[in-house]
Formats: sequence, structure tokens, C-alpha cells
Amino acid sequence: EGRRSWGRRVLGAPDTALTLLSCVPTAFESRALVSSWLGGEKRSPLQVLYDLDRAPRSPLAEVHRQRRDLLRRACSRHTRRQRLLRPEDLRHVLVDDTHGLLYCYVPKVACTNWKRVLLALSGRARGDPRSIPAHEAHAPGRLPSLADFSPAEINRRLRAYLAFLFVREPFERLASAYRNKFARPYSATFQRRYGTRIVRRLRPRADPDALARGHDVRFAEFLAYLLDPRTRRDEPFNEHWERAHALCHPCRLRYDVVGKFETLEEDAAFVLGLVGASGLRFPAPPRPKAVPARDQAARLFQDISPFYQRRLFDLYKMDFLLFNYSAPAYLRLR
Repeated sequence: EGRRSWGRRVLGAPDTALTLLSCVPTAFESRALVSSWLGGEKRSPLQVLYDLDRAPRSPLAEVHRQRRDLLRRACSRHTRRQRLLRPEDLRHVLVDDTHGLLYCYVPKVACTNWKRVLLALSGRARGDPRSIPAHEAHAPGRLPSLADFSPAEINRRLRAYLAFLFVREPFERLASAYRNKFARPYSATFQRRYGTRIVRRLRPRADPDALARGHDVRFAEFLAYLLDPRTRRDEPFNEHWERAHALCHPCRLRYDVVGKFETLEEDAAFVLGLVGASGLRFPAPPRPKAVPARDQAARLFQDISPFYQRRLFDLYKMDFLLFNYSAPAYLRLR
């Protein structure tokens, strides 16, 4: 079964439109991939992973095979007919043509460091990835997106490149987004854009300072904003709290590696090993905080009513199902 999961993914596009349609994956053609990669001089990362899958697997390679299979089974079980993908739906899929990589970034899941690594790998920035400033890593246009290409060029990359993403336990990611964007003083611009909107909509008799700055949004107000039907009716969710499956479309695009924030160091080393860049060190995460992420999320959710916990779980349920996360023990869902 592990080998059957190696069918490639193809997006078919009518000649007259930019609409993209996910088709049934075709058989993996390793010989064609090798011959077309750098004139046959080097195996592509996708070929390296395919060869790993055929050989006696290392424990880590087996973990990633199981994650691929779990995602595929969850997609078939939980997704019905979906709308067709358009090129703009692929905005979060970054491209490294030099190494044959597609990386779908999910904010609050080490995406700054992955962008740093891709800049270093592709030669767009020099030196240690850790020395690349965050604002440079996030600068628009620094890394090409799959959405920047024509449908034919998109399909070519989807066939031949190794695609990977990193995900995180959904409520820990949500709590991290709240702390980073609404509870820190350096997010003033973000607070003026979203915080003032939340205060204006959800806080009766708000004081003028809060209405002007949006600097003191409570976690319960933030969650109420996410659950308010007007929020998504007005505009798409901001990428920091949009669901990972809505950013990366894992049931439409075939991901070869599903990395997890909880095992970031070993999963990042696995990807870099496939690229042949094992000498490149993925920037180490910050020192462990005094309070683990799970406990920080539990503290934030302890004052949220079971009714709103259930509604929020339903909103993020697909991420829990697709990426094999259990409902947090601190939730009161019954």
C-alpha cells in the first residue's frame, strides 16, 4: 500500500480557462523523473524519497509514509466533491526550481524559518539562514509562488517536484496566533487593522482608546469574531488563523512529506536530507518556554464556555481529522 501512495498528482486545466482540476494521480514514473532532472546528473528529492520508500525504511521514513497514507485515507473519508482549484488558490505554495521543491507555508508553524531556508537553498540570500532577517524572509516576491506560473507550468512542477507542508495542533496554533498578534505590543499595525474591528463589533461601550488602537482584544472576543458569520462573509480569514487545509488544499494536491511542528527538528532534517542539503542546519526553535504551548492553550480556553468550544472545534475539525490530531483533553465538548 505504501508504494501505491506514490501516484503523482496532476492538475488538469482547460485551454480556455485558468481553472485547475485535480485529476486522479497517475503512476509514478521514476525513470522519466531521473532523466529530466538536471540532465540526468542528479536524483530529484522526489526520486530520493521514492527510492527510500522502496528500500527497507528507516523509522523516520516509515513515519512519513504512514502520515501520507493517513492523510490520503482521511481525505477520501471526510471530503466530498469540492470546487475546482484556481491558480490563486496556490498562493501559499512556494517554489524552489533549483532543488525541485514545493513548500506550502502555514503561518505559526515555523514558516519564517522555512522561508529563510528556501532563500538560502535557492541562492536568493547568502550565509546562514538564521542570519536572514524575518522581514526579508516574508518580503513579497522574495520566493516565487506556484500561483505565479501558467497552468502548464504549474502541472509540470506538480508532477516532478517534492511537495511538503508543516502543520501544528490547530488550537495551539490558534492560541499562538492570538498571543503573537493581539497580546504583544509590537503588533500595533495588526491590532489597528483587526483589533479595532473586533472591539467595534463585539465590545459594547468600548472606550475610545480601544476603538482607536485595538490593543486589548480578549481571547473570548477573538474567538467570537472567528465564529461570527459576518467575518468570513466580509473577507477570507487572515492566514494566521485560516485552517491549514484551506491554505494548502491537501486533498487536492498530493503532499509527499507532512511535517509537524511537534517534531519540527527531525522532520526538517528529513526534508533537507532528501534535498541533499543535510549540511544546512534548520534554524533551531527558540528555547523551550517556561509554559509549554499545550498548557498556554489550555489556560486561554479554560474560560471559554463549552458551547463556544464545540463551535470552534467544529470550525477547525477538518485540520484535526486530516492531520491526525486528537481533540485536546482540556476541551469540554460533551
